[in-house]
This record gives sequence, C-alpha cells and structure tokens, in this order.
Amino acid sequence: MKKQMLYGMLGFLSLLGFVGLFTEERSFLGFFAFAVDFQYFFLKSDEMLEEQLARSASRAFVAGMLVMAAAVLGMLALGRFDPSRALLTGCAAGWAASVVVYALTAAWYGFRENWGLEP
Repeated sequence: MKKQMLYGMLGFLSLLGFVGLFTEERSFLGFFAFAVDFQYFFLKSDEMLEEQLARSASRAFVAGMLVMAAAVLGMLALGRFDPSRALLTGCAAGWAASVVVYALTAAWYGFRENWGLEP
C-alpha cells in the first residue's frame, strides 16, 4: 500500500466529528479538520509529494514528543499534579501539537508547490 493511501485514510478520523454533532461533547467537532486528508486519495503520487509528506510527518512527530515531554515535566515540576494526570495531559498536548504541526507544514509545502517555489 502506498504511503499516500495511508495519509488519505487519516481522513476517516473526521467521522469522529459526528460525535460532537449528536452529543453534547462539542470538543469532538475538531475532528472534522481531518477531512482535508481525503485529498491524498486523489492526488497524483510522485517523489516530491512523498518527500513532503515524510518531512511533515517527521516534524510533527518530533514536535509532539517535545511538547509532551515539556508538558509532563512542567506539570510534575509544579508539584500539584499526580503523575498519571500529568502523563494524560502531556499525551493530549503532544498529540494536538503533532496534528497542528503536520497540518501547517503539509499546507506550507503544498502552497510552495502551487506557487512554483523551489523545495
């Protein structure tokens, strides 16, 4: 299976947004942002696209790990939070940072390609 197909499957996370529509948990509405990942099913695959996706994913991973570590260590340093709560909050913050960094870098690379700028 091509990497591009795996990135396209991230769009199915947007289905979790319907939980926010049919329940009182409005925080699930943020999952609709993953709908933009369905575009990868329809893009022509080439080396440049795969390199851009790999760069975006690696930057998102590193940013997520750094934010998670900072959040956990910061909460533990304050001393008012138990370790399990600090880890849960750190994982959530790291995941959110990964999603934001991936989305922004993938958009940036896409814009640069559309504008005809050098990679």
